[in-house]
Amino acid sequence: MPKPVIPEEKRRRRRPTKSGTVLSERLIVDTALRMLREHGSAGLTARRLGLALDADPSTLYRYFRGMDDLTLAIGDALIGQALEGWKPTGEWRADLRTVGLRIHAAYVAHPQAAVLTTSRVTGRANELAADETVLEILRSAGFGLPDTVRIYHAFIDQTLAFAALDAASLALPSASLRADEEMWRSTYARLPRSTHPRIAEAAPLLATRMVNSAYPTALEMLLDSAAAQLSTSADGTAAP
Repeated sequence: MPKPVIPEEKRRRRRPTKSGTVLSERLIVDTALRMLREHGSAGLTARRLGLALDADPSTLYRYFRGMDDLTLAIGDALIGQALEGWKPTGEWRADLRTVGLRIHAAYVAHPQAAVLTTSRVTGRANELAADETVLEILRSAGFGLPDTVRIYHAFIDQTLAFAALDAASLALPSASLRADEEMWRSTYARLPRSTHPRIAEAAPLLATRMVNSAYPTALEMLLDSAAAQLSTSADGTAAP
């Protein structure tokens, strides 16, 4: 049976670590993010995290029910970073675009953590705030409830899916990442038109585009579709 998590105000009264550091959930999450960046998911254990914090590993369980609970907190922290300082403009398309790009960028900035957390549902404060924000943008724009939920679903899953894909590439060893990117120039660009005519004609563009994320393009396509749906609904025509 998991141990109960001690409320934050009671943790603050605990003695500092041997090095004088006062632990907090924020400090533990920030340290875990650094360890993921430097050592990958295999390097994030309670023992190593305790060493990095100069604290007994058992102390971590005063803050988190286990390493999985810490994983959820890491994911929620990334979402919090994405929305920090953002304010809505009232223009639904611009606001949704900005939120999507911010969330994607926050995950890609921490690729090892993104690989670990993009598929998780945290149920924590930042995730709930992001969900409420997206739903509010869509409802305020005039989308009906079924369309709001449908677009929200596609928007969130698309954002996290591209974040996971792009983060997985960035989490590769640098030599592997360079080799993958070079493949578009070393192999695709040299295919003869006699056997691969469509690849051959597209090769220069493929070499330029395929090394970058397709998320901005996919996001714009989703926004185009949503705008067309909103226009159709405003005209009083039955939506397909």
